[in-house]
Amino acid sequence: MPGRTDLHRRAVDIAPWLGQRHNRAAFAERKATMNTVETYEFDRLGYLVIPDLLSASEVERLAAAIDALEDRATQQLRRPADKVSAWGPEYRYDADYGFYVQGAREDGKTMIIEDFFNGDSAFDMLVDHAPTMEYIRAIVPERPTINNSEIRIRYPGNQTHSHLGGPVLSKYRYAYTAQGISCMMVRMIYFVHDVGPGQGEFCVVPATHKSNMESPYEGSDPDKEPGMIGLPVKAGDAILFTENLRHGGLTNHSRQTRKTLHVGYGPYWMKSQNIATMDEEPHILPRTFARFTPEQRLLFRSWPTLLEG
Repeated sequence: MPGRTDLHRRAVDIAPWLGQRHNRAAFAERKATMNTVETYEFDRLGYLVIPDLLSASEVERLAAAIDALEDRATQQLRRPADKVSAWGPEYRYDADYGFYVQGAREDGKTMIIEDFFNGDSAFDMLVDHAPTMEYIRAIVPERPTINNSEIRIRYPGNQTHSHLGGPVLSKYRYAYTAQGISCMMVRMIYFVHDVGPGQGEFCVVPATHKSNMESPYEGSDPDKEPGMIGLPVKAGDAILFTENLRHGGLTNHSRQTRKTLHVGYGPYWMKSQNIATMDEEPHILPRTFARFTPEQRLLFRSWPTLLEG
């Protein structure tokens, strides 16, 4: 890709052995639980590319729901902001659909729609999604809950800067104890269309979740950062990663708009990690809770006694 260093090109050349093709072969016989190979690769690299975590019918329903919310969110972005988040970005709130949105629908920009579970029951399938939870429970030893829900829409020309990796806040840390992998915040990214080279791939610097140093490289351009690799995926695939890992999004050089669903997990006591509601209680509307099963509701509650609160 344009502007990459020779070291970065070498990292891209060996990327298949760092997670993509290697993992796709390993997952070919994937069972319901996180197996030994998956556990080893996640500990070694800080991420997994999981082929076909979603069925074709699930992908179709989710893609349609994303498109509908994108249109709705675009209308909200035409008016003044309702809230400035603790981290700085300005958000509009859709009271009818229960989501927060920031960004812009134009080339070079990203639109982020948070709390999308309130916006359409089509997303309910991702709450207590059985194949996903097998992975989450294997790496978050304390009872996991959902703390992050984002639709990320990256338009042509957009890039997501490199961030995290190395020493991080305790809520992002990765550890390995006598009991095995012990993560704080992790994310599952679901893909509703193919994303290949040049189309704004999610990217990582493998193994930086174990680094004891911050990145020494100037700037945060993932296209130029040594060691950064893009992870090509197919529709229905997912990427699981620890937030301790250095990651970002390569520049989308194509005319395809890249649309993904992010669901974050962590120990039950961790509050919302959405930017609009950072460290607040999860923003789930009463009517959304009414649709959920008791098991789904518990994924948004720190304590069972708050289940109906």
